[in-house]
Amino acid sequence: MPVRAIRGATQLDVDEREHLFERTRELVREVLDANAVDTDALISILFTCTSDLVADFPAAAAREMGLGDVPLMCATEIAVPHALPRVVRLMAHADLDVERSAVQHVYLHGATSLRKDLAQ
Repeated sequence: MPVRAIRGATQLDVDEREHLFERTRELVREVLDANAVDTDALISILFTCTSDLVADFPAAAAREMGLGDVPLMCATEIAVPHALPRVVRLMAHADLDVERSAVQHVYLHGATSLRKDLAQ
């Protein structure tokens, strides 16, 4: 079965732990649902945050969802001037038996402006 990468992003309103967890859980659920990915098919998820998000790790929210056996990693986005603030991005790798062009990438809240061609 082919391995596919699925992209997604969401924007937070504030840098608060519970809000970060809420938006991260929403993003992960939407990515999995949009691609009909069972958690057993997940290989790994890389999360990035803009440097203005420091309340907690998005991976901690994913672990709370039951993804503790999926390798998760967090990193900081490049601090590009005038970039959209308070953004959590993810790249999930999964065994997914679809063409690359059929992968559904998910952009939520203010992050829809990052990829208007892909936003749902």
